[in-house]
Formats: sequence, structure tokens, C-alpha cells
Amino acid sequence: MASMRDIKRRKESVTSTQQITKAMKLVATVKLQKAKARAERNKPYFNALYKTICSILSKTEHMEHPYLIENGSKRKAMIVITSNKGLAGGYNSNVIKEVIATGFTPSDVDIYAVGRKGAEGLARRGYKIVEDDSEAINEPLYKDAIDISNRVLESYTKGEVGEIYMAYTNFKNTVSQEAKLIKLLPLNIDELPAEEEDDNMVLMNYEPEAEEALDILIPKYIGNLLYGAFVEALASENGARMQAMDSATTNADNMIADLSLKYNRARQASITQELTEIIAGSEAIS
Repeated sequence: MASMRDIKRRKESVTSTQQITKAMKLVATVKLQKAKARAERNKPYFNALYKTICSILSKTEHMEHPYLIENGSKRKAMIVITSNKGLAGGYNSNVIKEVIATGFTPSDVDIYAVGRKGAEGLARRGYKIVEDDSEAINEPLYKDAIDISNRVLESYTKGEVGEIYMAYTNFKNTVSQEAKLIKLLPLNIDELPAEEEDDNMVLMNYEPEAEEALDILIPKYIGNLLYGAFVEALASENGARMQAMDSATTNADNMIADLSLKYNRARQASITQELTEIIAGSEAIS
């Protein structure tokens, strides 16, 4: 049985750790609220942009646009969004699992890492990290998302990669986050939602032509999708960290209660032993 001194030291150590987990939970809660607000502000613009692209594609037949057809390259580009820090439960590992689950040969995949944990985890598994933009996830900016998406799109238009994917964590609510992997390019028209029928629908003309409009809109769409993933991922990270720190704080409470019980038992045993020795000594003298 551990001595009273050992138990006391252990209890003080757990109490000190608990104070840290409580503070980290509070910080994660504040950051979560800010990230949620960002995500809500971004949705109207994204929805309007997405609806415009769907409208163009649904009204234009037989369009041979580079963003809609395969370019022949077998390589894949994958934007992987994780965090720069740990202590967030399975947040980072779940995104890495989504990448591995694709079954793509690591040597055929170019990883654009946004988050050190993802970059380190995938590099250990043999994936090629062609770009590390981990600092972008600390304070997501729309400009960062556009810059990254433009570089990936340039690789696609040059034929260096034939498909573009994005792996991130979708924020559902405070206690639920889902790691997802989605295909960005080439766009599959069949997967886009059809527009609702409208009796007043008229033939639309585009100035410039539809192909030229898509040259402008699709990069904006991809960039906005990436920015949306940034803020969703940041909210998910802080939600996961808040949960992890809450669980750690609860576990610390249980450990402190258990150590207090052990300390009291050890103290009682010590007092009982001292009394027994005093009584035994008294009887020996008499």
C-alpha cells in the first residue's frame, strides 16, 4: 500500500492537472463560439454561389469544360485539414483514417496539408507532402483558402493531377463532429441537385459565355468551399477538445475522490497502529 506522502503528492499532481484541463475547456468553448459564428456568416454567400453554378450547368448541355472532364492524370491532390495541436480526442486521427480509407496508393497522392498533425501522420505512412500550410488553420482567412485552392487548381489545369479531394471534419453540433472526404474536381454534374421546375423559367443567356463564367465561378466555389471547411474544422477541433478536456476533468474528479479515500484509510490505519503500539507499550510497562 502506498504511503500517505505518496498519496498526497499524487493527489496534488492530479489537482494541478485538473486546473489545466478546466482552463483548456474554457478556452476551447470561447473559440468554438467564434468559429460557429464564422461558419454561419459564410453560408449565405456559399449557397448563392453554389446555386449559380448549378443553374449554369443545368441550363447548358454538352459543355466540355476542363473542370468537368477528366484530364487523364492518375495522380490525386488531397487537401487535408487537421490541427496543429493534440489533446482533442480522435479529431486528427479520424481525418487521417478517412484519407487512408480511400485505398489510394500513397505514392500517387499529393498532400496539401493544413495542420501539422495531419502532415506528420500522413508523412509517417508514406504520403508525399507537397505543401504545408499549417499556419493557415490557426486563424483561418478567406485569402489563405483562395491562395491554396488556386495552387491546387493550377496543378489540375496543368495535368499534374487528375482529381482533387478534401479531407476535413464537418461540424454538426458541440458534441458531434464527422470526418469527411469529398471530391472537388472534376465536378460531377449528375451529383449536383437539379433545379426545381418553374413555370416562369426562361432561357438564360450568359455574358461572357457559360464556359468563361465557369472559369471565374468554379475557382471561387472551390476557394469558398475550402474556407468553409477551415471554419468547420476549427469549430470541430474546439468542440472535440472541449469534450476531451471535460472528460479529463471528470476523470480527475474521480481520481481525486479515490485518492482522498485512500489517504483517509491510510491515515486511519496509521492512527490505529499508533494506538495499538501505545496500548501494547502501556501493558508491557504494567
